[in-house]
Amino acid sequence: MTGREIPDPGFAGDTGEAGSELLAALAAYADGTGSQVDALAAVRTSRLLVPVVAVLGEVEVDGDGLAHDKSSDMASVLLRGADGRMALLAFSGLSALRAWDPTARPVPVTARTAAQAALQDGAAALVVDVAGPASFVVEGQDLQGVARGWALARVGGRSAWVATDTDQE
Repeated sequence: MTGREIPDPGFAGDTGEAGSELLAALAAYADGTGSQVDALAAVRTSRLLVPVVAVLGEVEVDGDGLAHDKSSDMASVLLRGADGRMALLAFSGLSALRAWDPTARPVPVTARTAAQAALQDGAAALVVDVAGPASFVVEGQDLQGVARGWALARVGGRSAWVATDTDQE
């Protein structure tokens, strides 16, 4: 039997640990010693873990009247904020993901892929490390910029998104 090799999605050998630069930038932003721009720049270039959880599909009832799972599906997780907007959850590493839900399965993706998934799901934001130790929200123009793969430029203490040569929009 000849097999086809599964293409490497870019995360071969990934242990699930959070990147030290990302953790440092998120912690500095959370404690007020770092800027939003630095945290955004770190998120933009990071591998994130998007949680996937089992969702009950069909239920069947046996002859004794007991319900049993007939099927289930796997789904990414959206969180509804107090203002009603939806956000896709992502995590810097396994420890942050497990602090939120130890049963969730991690799917490693680029920040760009996570941002694209958030927009495709109708979410207004991407929330990184919702359970801490330092959470960060990417929304609005920043979510669009990450999703498009644009470069982040620093302008004073703020940021601006710059379309790249490879941008196809």
